[in-house]
Amino acid sequence: MNNYIKFMEVLGNVKHLKRTGWVLRKVKDCETVSGHMYRMAMMSFFLEDSHGLDRIRVMEMSLVHDLAEGIVGDITPYCGVSREEKLLKEFSAMTEIASLLGPNKDKMMALFNEYEEGQTPEAKFVKDLDRLDMVMQAYEYEKRDNCPQRLQEFFDSTENKFSHPLVVDIVNAIKQQRTNLASAGFSNTCDK
Repeated sequence: MNNYIKFMEVLGNVKHLKRTGWVLRKVKDCETVSGHMYRMAMMSFFLEDSHGLDRIRVMEMSLVHDLAEGIVGDITPYCGVSREEKLLKEFSAMTEIASLLGPNKDKMMALFNEYEEGQTPEAKFVKDLDRLDMVMQAYEYEKRDNCPQRLQEFFDSTENKFSHPLVVDIVNAIKQQRTNLASAGFSNTCDK
């Protein structure tokens, strides 16, 4: 039971850990890592049988992909940590977290590794959801804070990186709504 309690403590950490990218941009009341993973998992319901992807695996991978951050924190390219060091830290943290789950440790590590390797259709779709959630979140913050186009760098960083046609269509719709909002005289009251 102690291992399950430790596991729940890690979940508690991601439940309260604010995402670094938003913190660095001084976005007030920004989302947490768990909020990000939850929306990604819920977006798995976009999938229909015709898409040919395993919805449950997409959902599980979405819930696992950033779990290591409950130990190492949300490391971004702006944190001064190399990609290799980040991967080593996260793999070590995931090994520690998975070890708390007894017989389910191998499944959790397999999901994490599948995401990190990014080779399966499900892993590629989850990566698309990761980026989709980021641009949607940026758009929501711009609307909420009356700061049209303020978070353009989050859109720029994902340009031409989406691969699944459904996600591409959703991203294009977000961009169109964002453009329409900015050109409709949306009041800019933010501090840039």
